[in-house]
Amino acid sequence: MKSNITGLYGILPADLATETLLLKAEEALKGGLQTLQFRDKKAGYKRVFKRAVALRELTKAYDACFIVNDSVQMAKEVGADGVHLGRDDVVNLAAARDDVGDMLIGMTCRADAVFAKLALQQGADYVSFGAVFSSQSKPDVPVLGLPRLQKARQMFPDANLCAIGGINLENIAIVKQAGATSAAVISGLFDVENVQQRTKDLLQAWKKA
Repeated sequence: MKSNITGLYGILPADLATETLLLKAEEALKGGLQTLQFRDKKAGYKRVFKRAVALRELTKAYDACFIVNDSVQMAKEVGADGVHLGRDDVVNLAAARDDVGDMLIGMTCRADAVFAKLALQQGADYVSFGAVFSSQSKPDVPVLGLPRLQKARQMFPDANLCAIGGINLENIAIVKQAGATSAAVISGLFDVENVQQRTKDLLQAWKKA
């Protein structure tokens, strides 16, 4: 079991064919990625489950942390290391905490510090803030900018803060400098020809920051 989420946090694009999904995931893991999140909101449960199982086996082979998005049930069934939830995914976070035991729980907070405080009090292991920059993956999410991330760090000095939204090789260093414990990257990691090399470059940029 991974104790926390730090550094580069890879989130697989949701609309990839299974073969491409697994190929890109393994390339990232070969490059040294230690945290991988799977999200698939469009496919039926059986198909999503098969994909999740395959990714769970892959992450085990590389000793990486596997996070399932949205579904506590799915995360438990595939033996994931954690589950990432949004406000609409859980009514009672404290009850979910009891349900998953020592599994990691992440919560999407966007720019809501009040909700972040409540989530941390109720057992979330990390909270995500974003979009830090404009995002290709979720263009409708308001951009909060680095100052809000810095403010969140001041408000929660001991919390694991995951920055998300528009993070790439050019800006991952300043995201860390602004106070992020981890940086979630989607298109900046997976929408490239050489995912393995991009993973190495992102990890190096984070380490140097």
